Amino acid sequence: MLKRAFVAPDPGQMRLRFASRAVLGIGLAVALCGATGHSLVAAITGGLAALLALFTVTDPTVRGQATTTALLPVVGLPVLTLAAVLHDVPVARDLAFLAVVGAGVYARRWGPRGHSLGVFGFMAYFSAQFLHTVPGQLPELYAAVLLSLVASSVVRFGVWCYERRFAAPVAVALPTEAAGLRRITTRQAVQAVVGAGFALALGQLLSDQRWYWAVGATWWVFVATTSRGEAVVRGFRRFLGTVLGIGLGFAVAMPLHHVPIVAAVVVAMSVFGIFYTAAVSYTWMMLAVTVMASTLYGLLGVLDAGLLVLRVTETAVGALGAVLAVLFVLPVTTHSVTEAWVERALRCVHTCTAEAAARLAGSEEADPPRRVGELEAILGRVRLSLAPLVHPLYPMKARKRRARQVIALLDDCAREVRGLASVAADPEASHDVRLAAACWRVETAVEALTDAPSVGQHLRHDNATATEPTGGEPVFAHLHALERALLELAVPLRRPGRIPAGA
Repeated sequence: MLKRAFVAPDPGQMRLRFASRAVLGIGLAVALCGATGHSLVAAITGGLAALLALFTVTDPTVRGQATTTALLPVVGLPVLTLAAVLHDVPVARDLAFLAVVGAGVYARRWGPRGHSLGVFGFMAYFSAQFLHTVPGQLPELYAAVLLSLVASSVVRFGVWCYERRFAAPVAVALPTEAAGLRRITTRQAVQAVVGAGFALALGQLLSDQRWYWAVGATWWVFVATTSRGEAVVRGFRRFLGTVLGIGLGFAVAMPLHHVPIVAAVVVAMSVFGIFYTAAVSYTWMMLAVTVMASTLYGLLGVLDAGLLVLRVTETAVGALGAVLAVLFVLPVTTHSVTEAWVERALRCVHTCTAEAAARLAGSEEADPPRRVGELEAILGRVRLSLAPLVHPLYPMKARKRRARQVIALLDDCAREVRGLASVAADPEASHDVRLAAACWRVETAVEALTDAPSVGQHLRHDNATATEPTGGEPVFAHLHALERALLELAVPLRRPGRIPAGA
């Protein structure tokens, strides 16, 4: 787990840039709040707004990111107002919280912008519970949020906008776009409301002051997940990260929280950890979140051992609520989601091959690198979808082995497609009459894997007539390796009890 978080590859030092910019942006926001005379509560609110703006806004273009950031207060401030007005009306407050939970999850149907606005709206309501916000504090909190968003935007879009030097990432939508309760985001919104309702009720039995921790734990299980398998794994990782963070909180936050400078350093290190580990380890991200929250409670003067233990208990309740909801309320199976992503990956392999062939044939409009970027993004979602099946605690060894085989073979396909794109980019590369036939065989193999019932026979027949690579012909070497990987994929994808079933 340590290796995954801190030794994982960081091409272009993107995670390091992401985390370092976050510390700078949030630090500037909090410093400005302090310099303008805002209270500690307002500074924390502003810092959280800056953190969310830098963390959750993931539009593929810089212009899109700026637009989404500008829309954050349009959603967040009314929700913050609602939470403050309902602070002393428990029943209405709780019902409104559940409505915000459902709306926040449902907003994912509108892509990255909907996701960002949904998260910001939820956290506005959550932070009002965390800080016990009342209407009289609202003007100061409005000013702190707006000031912090401006400060973080200056850093993100002005001082350190490293995204302008890189190609925009490919945005990949959810695999199914059905209507009504068949839509994944609709089903997840219902699940989130049910799970949050369970967590809220049981959380209030444990504590009438910190019950919102349980609701927050439920909410964050649904963020960035699609199937029930993904949600169960995320719930486990959230609980594990919280437990580890509480242990570190006892060692760091408890003895040091009364020293403001040291506490500020701990918070800054926690922010860096949140951003640096988010892409590779949800467990370590949650550890950093827990340490940060513990230190903030210390600054607010309410930190003690009982509070840390209560956080673990409330987190367990929230994770349990999420798991029960995804298992028994309109479940979205790992099987259905994984099959959709694998099919999209296979079809993208064919598209990449066709684009490379067209480029080699002299087409100026063909753009293999862009298609390769799309394939990489889709494979990221395939790995996320298959993560429950390759988790160390997953008990079914045969299915785990097949899942790993599929990931490895799809990675082989991606590697050969990258090689094809590289060859196609060579202006000295020439067209060969055998290229069209080889690409046609790749297309046939993909169609067999995604459509035909007797896939094994089709692929074995096609492979028997495949062109063997010869020295000095990298195009055909890549194509032959691609055909071979597609042939081998027929085994785990179409055998009885294939990979995704029933998870």
